[in-house]
Amino acid sequence: MSTQSTTSSTSIAGLLGVLFVGLKLTHVIDWSWWWVLAPFWIPLTLVFLVLLAVGSVAMIKGRK
Repeated sequence: MSTQSTTSSTSIAGLLGVLFVGLKLTHVIDWSWWWVLAPFWIPLTLVFLVLLAVGSVAMIKGRK
């Protein structure tokens, strides 16, 4: 006998993004699309900047 369990995880940023898009498409909010889609691109930008900083530190330490 086999039991399967599935978990579904949705981030707060993803939920906010979907909410903002829905509100924009129904004309409830009149924000720029940049801000409506911000919950999707801001976390990715932060991850990229952290990886860039870690890579830079690793390269500098590797030279010494």
